[in-house]
Amino acid sequence: MKFFRKTLLIIAVLSLCLIFSSSLISAQEKVTIRLASAFEPEHILCKTAEKFKELVESRSGGAIKVELFLGGVMGSEEEITESVSIGAVEAQVGGGLPIKTFAPDYYFFDSPYVMKDWEHFKRVFYGELGQKMREEIEKKGNTMYLGIVYRGLRHFTSNKPVRTPDDVKGIKLRLPQLPTWIAVWKEIGALPVPVPLTELFTALQTGVADASEGDVTQIYSFHLYEVQKYLSLTGHLVQTGGLTINKAFFDKLPDEYKNIIVEAGKEACDWGTQQILEGEEDIIKQLEEAGMTVIRDVDQEAFREKAKPAVEKLFETEWTVTTWEEILSY
Repeated sequence: MKFFRKTLLIIAVLSLCLIFSSSLISAQEKVTIRLASAFEPEHILCKTAEKFKELVESRSGGAIKVELFLGGVMGSEEEITESVSIGAVEAQVGGGLPIKTFAPDYYFFDSPYVMKDWEHFKRVFYGELGQKMREEIEKKGNTMYLGIVYRGLRHFTSNKPVRTPDDVKGIKLRLPQLPTWIAVWKEIGALPVPVPLTELFTALQTGVADASEGDVTQIYSFHLYEVQKYLSLTGHLVQTGGLTINKAFFDKLPDEYKNIIVEAGKEACDWGTQQILEGEEDIIKQLEEAGMTVIRDVDQEAFREKAKPAVEKLFETEWTVTTWEEILSY
């Protein structure tokens, strides 16, 4: 009998705690997070944004609402990065532009032929260099990382097979407007054509560019199989994405909201990463089924050697906070 009464008392106390916790959240002002992306809705980054929305709204009991603006409706990735910084939009899921814009000394995190693989990337990102980079972005860009997503390796698309650096010599290669990427691909022999992500398909369709490079979810979600015949597995960049939020906005939130957002951000990014780790090869097969010929016998080492002088020069002139040797030692 005593045990039964004690059990009832524990249940009653726990119930009151839950009710009290819920009432604290419901009593606070409701918050809306506008989360934008220049990527197409089918892309893993946008799927990660949807997961974040689901988790935040569920765990806050609807007190925090997440509105998604995907597919470039809020502008280019450059414009969205700036919008998050000034608070015109609260959050973004995108590529490495926050690093390039606000901590350019650390842009080796998002540049070709620097990182060896995903595990290597994580060791550097969550180490001392990554911590300093995130602090720099918060200070200069008013932007805070909630998590990172592995998007897969970046590969090459074209209308001719690409196996060696000689095959890309003189080809008009669509690239983001990123000087470090342009420098590396110029060294390899391509003719870079800087084009915003939102204009990627059109640039290839109209012949402004002959080829592109990107992770397989980008290639698939932008339907590049409709305008490119070949996918060459160059694996030249360990591609990641970031879920970021305006820091001033975040800092003003109640602690309960902060905890929900931080936990949901990490969980959503981990979920997105797992989707790619488990499904990257499946996406390549889907691209084959959609009509692309996949070139697997790419001489990746020849590409790396060709790019080496440009990468070494970038560490001497742009990324002077560290050395390539230090990065490779992680």
